[in-house]
Amino acid sequence: MIPDLLTTLPLMPHLPLPVAANAVTEGIGAVLQWDTLLYIGLGMLVGMLVGAFPGVTATMAVALASGFTLTMEPIQGLAVLLTIYVAAQFGDRVPSILINTPGTPASIATTFDGYPLAKQGKAGLAMTASALGSAFGMVFGIIVLALFGIPLAGFARQFGPPEMFALVVFGLTMMIGVSSGRIFKGLIAGAFGLLLATVGRDPITGDQRFTLGILELNGGVPFIPVIIGLFGLAEVLNQMVTHQRHKSQDKPINQLGAWWPGRELSGRLFKSMGIGAGTGSVVGLVPAVGGDIAGIISWDNAKRLSKHKEEFGKGSIEGLTAADTSSTATLGGSVTTTMALGVPGDSVMAVLIGSMMIWGIQPGPALFTNQPSLVYTLAMILLVATVLSLALSLVRMKSMVKLLELKNQYLWVIILVFCMVGTYSISNSVFDVFVMLIMGVIGLFMLRFGFPAGPAVLGLILGPLAESNLRRTLIGGGPESFLASPIALVLFAISAAALLLPPLRAMRLRRKRELAGKDEGLSVLIP
Repeated sequence: MIPDLLTTLPLMPHLPLPVAANAVTEGIGAVLQWDTLLYIGLGMLVGMLVGAFPGVTATMAVALASGFTLTMEPIQGLAVLLTIYVAAQFGDRVPSILINTPGTPASIATTFDGYPLAKQGKAGLAMTASALGSAFGMVFGIIVLALFGIPLAGFARQFGPPEMFALVVFGLTMMIGVSSGRIFKGLIAGAFGLLLATVGRDPITGDQRFTLGILELNGGVPFIPVIIGLFGLAEVLNQMVTHQRHKSQDKPINQLGAWWPGRELSGRLFKSMGIGAGTGSVVGLVPAVGGDIAGIISWDNAKRLSKHKEEFGKGSIEGLTAADTSSTATLGGSVTTTMALGVPGDSVMAVLIGSMMIWGIQPGPALFTNQPSLVYTLAMILLVATVLSLALSLVRMKSMVKLLELKNQYLWVIILVFCMVGTYSISNSVFDVFVMLIMGVIGLFMLRFGFPAGPAVLGLILGPLAESNLRRTLIGGGPESFLASPIALVLFAISAAALLLPPLRAMRLRRKRELAGKDEGLSVLIP
């Protein structure tokens, strides 16, 4: 049941100041309760450990934790899941800097300069700069959420069935379009998710379909077991099959050196933080474009604007700070698009939507406008989690070096147990465990053959929304309704560009390389 704090007056552009102030105080007050703060602390510890262990992604951790949080009140559950996500953004920098292995995909760009700095005996300085940049980026992203969440939701509130269907298509194609160049496989994964979404009852008539006579499927394929199987169990099975170890077989660097930057370095840090925050906040508003992409873009921007370009890739404190600031700044924008539009900003937000729907909270245009206090509740959770994670990150974490030497086999056992127990605890159903196991095997197949899991989960979650709005549009006004909506046409055009431009760009680059190769061959033949 949703707490009374979420049932506030609708927020309109002409909202009276006392009502707006009431929404702010209610939203913040919901977080400043001892039990909610306790859950934030628990999420912080889990998230830091998750980030520190290579191979255990934030998506996997949030998926596993979601099974245990469904019995909590929504605010408490959101506190745990969001804090895990925040803290993982800090913890994943540790292995990136000390063993040159990203703790999560968001810290890929951290390895560009973090590990070279550690080899120079500046690991402590690198970890401090990373923590400060991550905190600055997170706070900047929180400001984006507080400023743009409600206006964006108010704009999207005007959407009818044609616009909502176009918005779902936009979100799905954006995740497919950034599937590491695997667009065709992303399309197949998305189609698989949409196929799963058709199981259960017809959203218009209520008739049963594709249930195969299984009573448990009348309500559709359960979200959480699918998510845990695809992101949790599949990753463990993949590591067990491949015996995946750290990319670097060297022992973690344990000579951390100095921890605090001097006055000269501090000035360079502030400039890099500004570049990273600006880049990350813009990238984060685009659905499905996560911190890994933002970090790489910001690192490149910082290099072009730096007076010390020669240091980048060899141990640049500017490159490290810009990348980490940008990758965390995306979180605020990701939460904004997820809650205000109902379209997941990244794979973690897709998992979060599944949990919220079970709690009875439907992300989308009506959420923030009808429940404005929720904006400030989410912002406060993120802010408290950021402050606590920063404080823990600035402690000399020599003990983390020992944790990095822990064998993966121990982690596999722990994660497998959590997968089983977490799935069963959702509804005390053995059927859910079977669904999780089946999806784990399917997820292993997808990992081994390069099919991204994100579009599949997104298709499952957004499929019913897409189908119901498409059918309402066709029944109400026919296909012409899409042509009469400028917003729908723009979203369809962007969606088409997200699918077509990457392969066209790849073909163009391939053509250039072929022409360059022919020119080199002619230059060799002609004296």
